[in-house]
Amino acid sequence: GERVGAPIARPHQILCIGLNYSDHAAETGQAVPAEPILFTKSPNTLVGPYDDVRIPRGATKTDWEVELGIVIGRRTSYLDSPEEAAAAIAGYCVVNDVSERAFQMERGGQWSKGKSAETFNPAGPWLVTPDELADVRNLGMWLDVNGVRRQTGSTKTMIFDPYVIVHHLSQFMVLEPGDLINTGTPPGVGMGHDPQIWLRPGDVMELGIDGLGSQRQRVVEPR
Repeated sequence: GERVGAPIARPHQILCIGLNYSDHAAETGQAVPAEPILFTKSPNTLVGPYDDVRIPRGATKTDWEVELGIVIGRRTSYLDSPEEAAAAIAGYCVVNDVSERAFQMERGGQWSKGKSAETFNPAGPWLVTPDELADVRNLGMWLDVNGVRRQTGSTKTMIFDPYVIVHHLSQFMVLEPGDLINTGTPPGVGMGHDPQIWLRPGDVMELGIDGLGSQRQRVVEPR
């Protein structure tokens, strides 16, 4: 079939919120954060929903994360309230926040290193406008690896909902149209399993969110 690209092109930035699901924070043994934990992903990680995910050179702990992506619709800064954030959101999409945990945790403690390898941000298949969703704060989400269900969750266990996140980030930076915000993942990441499970070339990830469609990626060798 024809290739489907990401539903947004060349975002000015990809912002990510860490530990934003109460059940995922528990799985990692970390405290629920008092305010959103922010890290960034290189914008050139963005690929389509069915594109291959390439293991980086030297990687040993490549992991999956199904996430709700927020796409910003207009230039935004210093919002007065979370309620105001709704007007700044163009829509939502499925994102796989692929992560290399050794690079993330063991290479200076800088999360961006583990998040920014090429192909590490499949997005889409669609950008769904807010009016199409009954409640973005109550969407089921899932991810399978090789046909085995690994993540099952819902945006209802988010600590900071999309409106709170956009309001919060607007206090620290100017958000631009097309900016993508990855809002965190529910439990079931490879790092959270006992024993831990990591992606290998040949693995297939399938993932989706209610109302936002689904993705499928094949994992390929380093180049």
